[in-house]
Amino acid sequence: MSLTLAEASVAHSRPRRVLIATDTYPPDVNGAAYFSHRLASGLAARGTEVHVVCSSDDGPPVTDVIEGVLVHRLRSARLLVHPTMRFTVPAGLGRTMDRLVRRIAPDVVHTQGHFVVGRSAVAAAQRAGLPVVATNHFMPDNLFQFTGVPTRLRRRVGELAWKDLNRIFERADHVTTPTPLAADLLSAKGLRKKVEPVSCGIDLSRFRPQPQAWARRRFGVPERPTILFVGRLDEEKHLEEIVLALPKLLNDLDCQAVFVGQGNRREALEKLAHRVGAGDHVRFLGFVEDADLPQAYAVADVFCMPGTAELQSIATLEAMASGLPVVAANAMALPHLVEGNGHLYTPGDVSELARHLKTILTRPEERAAMSKASLTLAATHTHEQSLARFESIYGELVHRAPISAVH
Repeated sequence: MSLTLAEASVAHSRPRRVLIATDTYPPDVNGAAYFSHRLASGLAARGTEVHVVCSSDDGPPVTDVIEGVLVHRLRSARLLVHPTMRFTVPAGLGRTMDRLVRRIAPDVVHTQGHFVVGRSAVAAAQRAGLPVVATNHFMPDNLFQFTGVPTRLRRRVGELAWKDLNRIFERADHVTTPTPLAADLLSAKGLRKKVEPVSCGIDLSRFRPQPQAWARRRFGVPERPTILFVGRLDEEKHLEEIVLALPKLLNDLDCQAVFVGQGNRREALEKLAHRVGAGDHVRFLGFVEDADLPQAYAVADVFCMPGTAELQSIATLEAMASGLPVVAANAMALPHLVEGNGHLYTPGDVSELARHLKTILTRPEERAAMSKASLTLAATHTHEQSLARFESIYGELVHRAPISAVH
């Protein structure tokens, strides 16, 4: 579509229009869904006209306005290998996406991945001559449990998955991912594009230290030294390590572990806790609404992240902003979040994990110093900084785009 200079001037005088494409969006519960939602609603609050295209959460296509964002949900089907996940039906998706792009006429398309919705949006944007931003939240480990890939085949399947991602992301005009380590990983996996680290960011006006006694009453958590995990209760989070650490702690300390979130591993974790004699010291709070999450962090004395496939870990950032010390696996991007505010442990070394947790739970002065360090580090990952950087990226791409690509 070619426009005259006068028409292009009118287009540039209106608010910038962004189409965010994502295969997962709330009510889905995962980091990519939360980030996509907070990016969309944050941009809208700052004056951008934001559209989101994603899978329907219950099957039929529907369009809603949520927090100032026009959300276009595409027809979806249930993913047979996972009880809560859905995927967009590919049949006819190319034509649907082309129509959607023509109707919305965005200035830029920002995909949050390379799966069904993401790759279709990138292709439609290219056909329309629109600039594309691509942000990666993907690690093959996040998929293995959902697809039933045998352990012996995971390395090869992972290599193929990275090649598939590269094929889609090579088409983008600008590629981002949450951390420098995640950017290096993309390059190591063969992506030839320059990758910019842009933190997912956190809303410091929401996530901040709050009264612990009130939060524990609110969620029915007993008054004990408390270890917290927030996120999906799934395989790649390695939550059994927290449960297995508890008996080592209970020899000297009447403490407990609290898990916030849902996932395939909950039943197995409950059984494991009872088998190792820690059943009365584990609490599962289940799904907690986003509006109540800041209070959920306040129940804890320390946050634990055993996951080994974290490209940043929004939950760890939120815990830090809530003033919690952190004990995290020394894996992927987590070392970037531990600097005087906690400890790293060797993945799988439950004894080391227990030692670090015990140190924090039994030394109030050290815990207080780590709490302050967490707050300081969290302040470098503000939501506003992330929004401003993405706005700048969009502006740079739109400015470079030919008039024929400006709608």
